[in-house]
Formats: sequence, C-alpha cells, structure tokens
Amino acid sequence: MNVIINEEGEKALVKLEGRIDTTNADQFMKDITPLLNGAHTEIDMDCADMEYTSSQGLRMFLMLQKNVASRGAKLVLRNMRPHVKEVFDITGFSHIITIL
Repeated sequence: MNVIINEEGEKALVKLEGRIDTTNADQFMKDITPLLNGAHTEIDMDCADMEYTSSQGLRMFLMLQKNVASRGAKLVLRNMRPHVKEVFDITGFSHIITIL
C-alpha cells in the first residue's frame, strides 16, 4: 500500500495505491494519521489504483470518516474500481462515505 498526500490549502489530495489488508493496516494507519490530525476541510482520495481492502482497511476508512465528520469536514473517495466499490456497497460503507 502506498499513500501519497498532497496539501492544497485546507484541502488534502490523497492517492491510494495497492492493497489494504492485515499485513499493512498498521502502516496505512500511520500514513493517514496526518489526515486525522490535520485541519483539512476536505479530504479527496483517488482510489483508482487501490486494488483491494480488507475489513481492517474498511475500519480505517470508517475511523477517518468519523474524524472528518466530527470537525465538520468532508471525505470523498473517487475513481474506485468496481470490485472494490462492491465491498463498500455490500458492507453499507457507501452509505456512510461519499464515493464518486
């Protein structure tokens, strides 16, 4: 898993690459910690190169969504591959997180 974060003022542009699973969930958490601690009003994640997420990855997305919502900010996931989006749909996460 590769997480690339670029900041443009109050907006964070994030590119996700690879798989999020039990082998790298801790590293994914460390990588997104600046997003949890930041004052961004919008976090825009490009998921075009995200190949897979396990339940641990979903948990990290949920934690990020709750954190962002608690400070009145917005989280958007974009360009998700159909088989990855299906995981978000089946688990109901697509009703919690904005996916475009």
